[in-house]
Amino acid sequence: MPRTTSEISRIVRSLQRTRVRWHPTSVAQIAERSRDPFRVLVSCLISLRTKDEVTAEASARLFRLAATPQAMLALPASRIARTIYPAGFYRTKARTIREICRSLLGEHGGRVPEDLDALLRLKGVGRKTANLVVTMGHGKPGICVDTHVHRISNRLGIVKTRTPEQTEFALRQTLPGRFWIPYNDLLVSFGQNVCKPISPLCGTCPVQTLCPRLGVARHR
Repeated sequence: MPRTTSEISRIVRSLQRTRVRWHPTSVAQIAERSRDPFRVLVSCLISLRTKDEVTAEASARLFRLAATPQAMLALPASRIARTIYPAGFYRTKARTIREICRSLLGEHGGRVPEDLDALLRLKGVGRKTANLVVTMGHGKPGICVDTHVHRISNRLGIVKTRTPEQTEFALRQTLPGRFWIPYNDLLVSFGQNVCKPISPLCGTCPVQTLCPRLGVARHR
């Protein structure tokens, strides 16, 4: 049976009470410190296919060199690539960052759009990145779904979907609005520390009594 709103709220509140034990994601920390949509956008691009600690260090190095679209575009792609290395696909990301900065300056007056559709028109920006910028960068409602959010939402029985995009739209129908903005960082931290893809730590899970463990073959 589908989860009720009350059950979903109990799950999310339980995770929120426990999250103080977990490290927030690097993008969340950057958002908390800077409240700058541009830094959120760039750090999120760096984070794709990259470990969290690498993202944090690479983003910090890059923002010491350039923290605005104008300053970033003044850097050659090779310099950006060397700076964010060893982030995954660092050369491609460097070129993408410069292309996005060119678009921001040419089409948006140097500002990062608040509108999801406008963000999705930027080269290299997918739904995950766009929703993170909307929520963490601009503080507006949105639901960002990555592999952790997709996996855990299905494992908990909150949604029954096959792809992250399907999960996003399903959550828009079932997740109470007050949880939209914090949901991504909460589940990513939960997934990194407890609800791991293989052999999750169910014995220490704060929502073990609420979880049907859908798709879990082995746990600790």
